[in-house]
Amino acid sequence: MAAAMNRARRTLASLRLPSSLFSDRLFTNHSTHTQVTHFFHPSPSYFSRFRTSTNIILNANQKLFFSTMHDSVLELVLSNDWSAKFEKTLSERCGSPLSHEAVMYLLKRLTKDPRKAQKFFDWAVNANGFEPNSSVYSLMLRIYAHKDSMKEFWVIVREMREKGVYFDGETYKSIFSSFRKLKMDTDAAALEKFHKLMMKENDISDSVNEVVAVIKSSDWGYEVEKELLSKKILLSDNLILRVLKELRDGRCPLKAVKFFKWVDERLGYDHNGVTYNGILRVLPQEESVEEFWSMLKEMKNAGYDLDLDTYIKVSRTFQKNKRFKDAVELYEYMMDSPYKPSSGECAILLRSIAARFPSDLDLIFRVVKKYEEAGNSLSKPIYDVIHRSMTCLGRFDEAEKIMEAMRNAGYEADNITYSQLIYGLCKARRLEEACEVIDVMEGQGCDPDIKTWTILIQGHCEANAVDKALLCLAKMMEKNVDVDGDLLDVLINGFVSQRKVVGAYELLKEMVKQAHLRPWQATYKNLIEKLLGEMKLDEALDLLGMMKKHNYPPFAEPFYQYISKLGTVEDAREFLKALSKGYPSVAAYQHVLESFFEEGRHSEAKDLLYKCPHHIRKHPKICSLFGSTKSTS
Repeated sequence: MAAAMNRARRTLASLRLPSSLFSDRLFTNHSTHTQVTHFFHPSPSYFSRFRTSTNIILNANQKLFFSTMHDSVLELVLSNDWSAKFEKTLSERCGSPLSHEAVMYLLKRLTKDPRKAQKFFDWAVNANGFEPNSSVYSLMLRIYAHKDSMKEFWVIVREMREKGVYFDGETYKSIFSSFRKLKMDTDAAALEKFHKLMMKENDISDSVNEVVAVIKSSDWGYEVEKELLSKKILLSDNLILRVLKELRDGRCPLKAVKFFKWVDERLGYDHNGVTYNGILRVLPQEESVEEFWSMLKEMKNAGYDLDLDTYIKVSRTFQKNKRFKDAVELYEYMMDSPYKPSSGECAILLRSIAARFPSDLDLIFRVVKKYEEAGNSLSKPIYDVIHRSMTCLGRFDEAEKIMEAMRNAGYEADNITYSQLIYGLCKARRLEEACEVIDVMEGQGCDPDIKTWTILIQGHCEANAVDKALLCLAKMMEKNVDVDGDLLDVLINGFVSQRKVVGAYELLKEMVKQAHLRPWQATYKNLIEKLLGEMKLDEALDLLGMMKKHNYPPFAEPFYQYISKLGTVEDAREFLKALSKGYPSVAAYQHVLESFFEEGRHSEAKDLLYKCPHHIRKHPKICSLFGSTKSTS
């Protein structure tokens, strides 16, 4: 330890960091702990006890012991080249026309293989007799919205237009945004034009607008029903989906339920898998969660299933609204259905639960238990989520056992795993043990990356151990790991939180000079504000000049406020000089002068005016500040 401390001292010295940034009392021997350097080796009976206490089956050797008909069809599509012979085999396997839910499930699982998705879609429509609706078409558009499948994308768009089928605004906005992000400006413009044209030509649009306007005009009752009947609307799946979508966007989920039930009970419209999935997309809101579960039960009793695309959207909404219990119950429901979510969806749900503090281990284990009951083996991301939750809660003994189980399953601990352990140890203020994890990693042949070091250093900063964080930085740099903007921002925030603002400034300067680092713009802005808060104008002006060299926009506002209240005329001149690469603009002078006036410092404003360049003094905007349009000599 003493040798390491000496190396750290030399490294810091080479950076020419001021000695005031750390204390000599840190460079003393400390006894080390071995709690995280010798990992647990469980006995055969351990996991049976662990399963009982946590309801999780940590057995990575399980194999898939069953699959649904739809999974077997999916495997068939993925593993075979498309041909007339294969289509015959597919027809024999699938039989009668596929349901809406089945087609949505298979297309969703084929998202990463657009060619296969196209072949399957064409076969389902032309040979299987499937009738696509707006939801299916919208999914196909999302699958094709890539540079290498634009021909197929526009074929679907034209087909939708010919059939009078609408793709919703959510799909349009998502694809339009994706095109712009991918620099596909021509396609984005064409899509915008096409969407407007489809909306104009679509006969349903006027009917939808009329229905929605009536429903939203007042509380549901006799008068609303009477007015709806007077419209003599031609009902269809697409019209109902459109109305439900508009009511969802208008945050009227309970009115959507009223409309949905009314068209069934009053108009005799037979709801199907398409419309049931449509209403379920509306209901995962705070005021309508009970209606969601009631409608899901009704749909199941009617013989229809939640389609995979709807499940994903509803689950994401529950997660976004922090309704994790509902999200888990929905996951359990889907895992008992023919349309099981992928392992990726399982991992997303688990990460969402784990990100909440404190993590709800009961919910996590419920998800994992259901995942394994379907015959799946735990993947590395799932192990990571469980391990992360354990470490965040400070349950390090169990976290070690999870790591051992993960190794037995064939997954070696990596930077993600160790970083989670470091984070948890730092959170528990077990900083020395967190540092020792670095040595454990290296002993296992896993080199800590910049993210792992950042977590370690941030943990020290949050524990008010900024001096020790610098030692970690020195050790990191000795191992030739380059500092990045993220890590520098962590350190600067650590220094600022300890009211070591000047030290933060000196650290930033050295990192820029010695490590050729380009700090984040936000780092500059934060530190400038803190320096001005401690009346360190010269240092703040220095950072303003550094920002300029790094081609960031000038961060001028806090300087105007500071100088107008506390600064001198010379301070104002130095600020204006630092603000621009050439001559300061008229607007900059005007802003400084106005700030002096607002603070009642008229004499300082006049003194600055007399020291302004001639063309500034003569400018009409400047002259008007002093009540004269004449130039000041």
